[in-house]
Amino acid sequence: MTLHGKTAIVTGASSGIGEAIAMRFVDKGCNVALAARRLERLDKLAAELGERALPVKTDVTDPGACAALVARTVEHFGGLDVLVNNAGLGLYGSIADGNPEDWRMMFDVNVLGVLYTTRAAVRHMLERGQGDVVFVSSIAGRRVPRADGTVYAATKHAITAIAEGLRMDVTSKGVRSITVEPGLVRTEFPESSYPSAEEFYADKDYEPLEAEDVAAAVAYALEQPAHVSVNEVLIRSTEQTK
Repeated sequence: MTLHGKTAIVTGASSGIGEAIAMRFVDKGCNVALAARRLERLDKLAAELGERALPVKTDVTDPGACAALVARTVEHFGGLDVLVNNAGLGLYGSIADGNPEDWRMMFDVNVLGVLYTTRAAVRHMLERGQGDVVFVSSIAGRRVPRADGTVYAATKHAITAIAEGLRMDVTSKGVRSITVEPGLVRTEFPESSYPSAEEFYADKDYEPLEAEDVAAAVAYALEQPAHVSVNEVLIRSTEQTK
């Protein structure tokens, strides 16, 4: 498959991995609906990317907004070929001392938000008999990296189940399910739990991946021939030992 001439939705497109994926898609001649809550950032990115980019302010925790995102994309570009579920939130704390409101927020965004957007997109893809759904998960979807990341890891383990269940349901109907599981990636993601991303990365004894590395992995999986499904990609820095 070539991405040229296709149309994709990328959630969490206002920064980091989502922004990098959107940029790579447009470079390959793909139309992209940029979805996130921070419209000013989406507008700036869309201005850089040109007419192939459509900014759509979207709160993935609202199922109506997710359905409207898909409808707007189809209306503007004439169809939808790829959904990249990238929006995510990581808040850390032990089970004993953690904040239940943080847990609810993570499940709302990382799990329910993925389900809402996937539901809306897959319905359109099934009508057309083709499509790809990409889940940007984490190495935390395979194991719990540390105790204060238990609930975050639980949301990513849920994504593993959702992606596999979707694959079983739609693979015979022309829709592929792809999960990309990055290790540590240099983005602004840590800022939700640490004073600054710079401080967080400076404390590491190895160089993390860059967002562009993950975007390349997503494009690789999507560009396989239609009869080939790369269902799972684990990608991490060569220096990352676990």
